[in-house]
Amino acid sequence: MTAVIGRFGALGVFLLMVPESACVPIPSELTLLFSGFAVHQGWMSFPVAVGAATAGNLVGSVMAYGLGASRALERLPLAGRVLRRWEGLLERQGIRAVFIARLLPLARTFVSLPAGALRVRLGPFIALTTAGCALWAIGFVLAGMLASSAWGTIDSVAGRVLLGLGLAMLLWSVKRKAG
Repeated sequence: MTAVIGRFGALGVFLLMVPESACVPIPSELTLLFSGFAVHQGWMSFPVAVGAATAGNLVGSVMAYGLGASRALERLPLAGRVLRRWEGLLERQGIRAVFIARLLPLARTFVSLPAGALRVRLGPFIALTTAGCALWAIGFVLAGMLASSAWGTIDSVAGRVLLGLGLAMLLWSVKRKAG
């Protein structure tokens, strides 16, 4: 992750954020923290880091939205159950659930699938996704800028912890619904 951003700069940030929003659990928190480190080091500007992250999130989110709209995942039993749960949340909370999910770990990665399946209007989906992802990026890039002196420790420990927490939350959610 750090090598990609170190070598490609803002393009690296963009490339790492696309799969994170397209349902590949790459910890955006770590990508954004290192982006903040890169800003602190003068390798890229704050607006460029936030813009690249937000654009990558938007592209990945639209891809996942399209997958959700295709309804292809409903053929998989586990995915179908998870989608129905999310669809219920979207039906109860409306479009604001997209914005709120963009500010929550793990939920932000998968909310596009049910939004697409329910055919949430694309214009509001893009606007709320952009706003939520920009806020997420701003917070973590700023945190990375503040923590830049301790980056070596953050890089090795946080990535493992965040990935472990994300997988644990996913397993807990699946077990809770299955049982």
